[in-house]
Amino acid sequence: MGALPENEERSEPSDSAIEVAIGAHVEIELIVESGENERLAFDVVPDAEADFSAGFLGVGTPLGRAIMGQRAGSIVPYQVGDIAQVKILTVAGSSRAPTDDVAADRQAVIQRAISKSDLADAVRFALTVDQKWGDTDPEGIASNWEGTSGERE
Repeated sequence: MGALPENEERSEPSDSAIEVAIGAHVEIELIVESGENERLAFDVVPDAEADFSAGFLGVGTPLGRAIMGQRAGSIVPYQVGDIAQVKILTVAGSSRAPTDDVAADRQAVIQRAISKSDLADAVRFALTVDQKWGDTDPEGIASNWEGTSGERE
C-alpha cells in the first residue's frame, strides 16, 4: 500500500487512542491463513445483550476477549478455524443500543427448546407404556402439548 498524501493523513479522525471496550463500535479484518481477509463491524456489548446477527458482539466471546483493550492498528493473534489474526481497523464510541430485550428473546428460545425436549420425552414414555399396557395415545400428547406447555413455564 502506498502512503497517503500528507493532507489526507491529517484529515482522518484519530481513533488510535480509543481502546476496545464495552460500548465501542469496532471494525476489524479477520486475517485468514490462506491470505483471504474478511471485514466485520460490530458494537461490543455485555454478554446478556449480545446478538451478533444484529451487530452486537458479546464481550465474553472468544473474539471479544481477544480484542478487548486493543487499539486501532493493532494486530492480535486469534486462532479459530482457519483464522490466524485479527486486525483492528477502527475503534469509536457506539451510537446505537440493542433494540430488543435480547436476554428475554434468548430465554424464550431456551423455553421452546425445553418444551420440545419434554414433549419428545413424554411421547417416548407414552409409546413405552402403550406397548406394555395399552390405552396411551402418543399422538394425543403431541397435539395437545402446545396448549399445556405455557402452564409449565
